[in-house]
Amino acid sequence: MADRIVGKVAVVTGAASGIGRAVARRFVAEGARVVGGDIDEVGLAALAAELGDAFVAARCDVTVEADVASLVELATSRFGGLDIAVANAGGGTAAELADHDFAEWRRVVDLCLHGAFLTVKHAGAAMRTTGLGGSIVTIASLNAVQPGRGMGAYCAAKAAVVALTEVAAMELGPAGVRVNSVAPGLVRTSATSRLWNRPGGVDEFVENTPLGRFAEPEEVASVVLFLASDEASFVSASLYGVDGGARTKRYPDTISAIQRLRGAAT
Repeated sequence: MADRIVGKVAVVTGAASGIGRAVARRFVAEGARVVGGDIDEVGLAALAAELGDAFVAARCDVTVEADVASLVELATSRFGGLDIAVANAGGGTAAELADHDFAEWRRVVDLCLHGAFLTVKHAGAAMRTTGLGGSIVTIASLNAVQPGRGMGAYCAAKAAVVALTEVAAMELGPAGVRVNSVAPGLVRTSATSRLWNRPGGVDEFVENTPLGRFAEPEEVASVVLFLASDEASFVSASLYGVDGGARTKRYPDTISAIQRLRGAAT
């Protein structure tokens, strides 16, 4: 069904590339007006030129509360309200726990978890104030439910995002705000491009995915659209996997793969 969110106003973090860009594009195609935030101002400008007046770009570092608050305020002031928020910004690293640099650990947790919290906080407050309800979608990960060697910071942060989502659904539900989470598996984006640059980097992921392939950002955006729309009007506190069934198998040993590649390069 076309135009499922026509006339709605949305904010999307991490909108300059990957899943966030696909979500922003899909929302605009479905009739919404979108405020997209990212630290990649060049990517945001390109998206704004593509999407026209229905999209407003704003630099936003989701680890800075003032930036997130300003992003939500921009949506309400420019378009008159806020109906949808997508907490998408995130990123990871690879290091075993016993060797993990604490500053890097904090960077990942700050970006993935605290960024999601600030988005939920300010979007939820705006939606609660209007009394019109709304939908918040957090982007978690397959790693929220499936551990991976060397992925401790990312796994911990994304698992916490799922718990955050459930608490937010409890607290905001009485105001008519639905909060759900999407857990993608391997998606081909600029952030994961390094896997395609390594010989065999994607093969182990594909072998451990029952559908036998990876996802494109647009496939994740389709699930986000469903959760944002009234088609999901009685869906809240739910986790939707978009992983091709990968959670039924095992996560690739990323540390061993990196070590093999380093050995081959010497």
